Amino acid sequence: MSIYNNQKKGSLFVVATPIGNLGDITLRAIECLKKIDLIAAEDTRHTGKLLTHLNIKKPLISFHDHNEESRSFQIIDKLLEGQQVALVSDAGTPLISDPGYKLIQLCKENKIQVIPIPGPSALIAALSVAGLPTDSFRFEGFLPRKKNMKDKVLQILKDEICTLIFYESSHRIEETLIDLGDAMGPNRKITLARELTKLHESILSGDISSILNELRENNEEKKGEFVIIVSGKVDDNDEKSNQLDTFLLILLSELSVRQAANLAAKLTGSNKNLAYERALKLKN
Repeated sequence: MSIYNNQKKGSLFVVATPIGNLGDITLRAIECLKKIDLIAAEDTRHTGKLLTHLNIKKPLISFHDHNEESRSFQIIDKLLEGQQVALVSDAGTPLISDPGYKLIQLCKENKIQVIPIPGPSALIAALSVAGLPTDSFRFEGFLPRKKNMKDKVLQILKDEICTLIFYESSHRIEETLIDLGDAMGPNRKITLARELTKLHESILSGDISSILNELRENNEEKKGEFVIIVSGKVDDNDEKSNQLDTFLLILLSELSVRQAANLAAKLTGSNKNLAYERALKLKN
């Protein structure tokens, strides 16, 4: 590689592409794809359709899980020769549950500039509409295929208090929801986002048990690509406190503070004095 030391190096552009709706591609991504010399694509046929839609003609090479290591060295050679290269996945942002880590590592080692061209991402799109906490979340990608390994991972994650995000395929979605329910309890809140930005997009929210029932009653809801957003573990005391406030707000509209507090305490199993203090605050 030393023969390129006196030449200007190219840059690697990590380009996010639509996860479904082609209208989601950014103007900057289009401009980038028009100007680069080569596109490394997870599936050249898939990316070829996108380029045809954009009326862009550029050389394509495959870059996927099975050839990532060898292709990475080939692309580094191109970059050291001065070529500008774009890395794209089939959908969304490259490297997010997609190949590319080895290539970025080699770029850093060879002091090749890596430039992100941000855009669509299924996990962020799903999280933004899930109605679950977004201040802290953990993305796990696809869970292990083997049952014993999946169970071990879920046992580790079940006590996480941050929101959890998973990807899943159509043929494993029911099994994965069952495993999530076994590990975290059937009442854990989730949002299931299917085929985001595509024709048959659907977003279901509820507890694991209810969402699982919806899938079993409607086979159409099992088809496509899924993002599973799972609420973090809620402290029992926090949950009881929220429940107490909910009852008090309803009861205070009809009853005195004392009556509302006594009844809410019975319904939630809360301390009567605590219920009275909360009722006073809410009343005021």
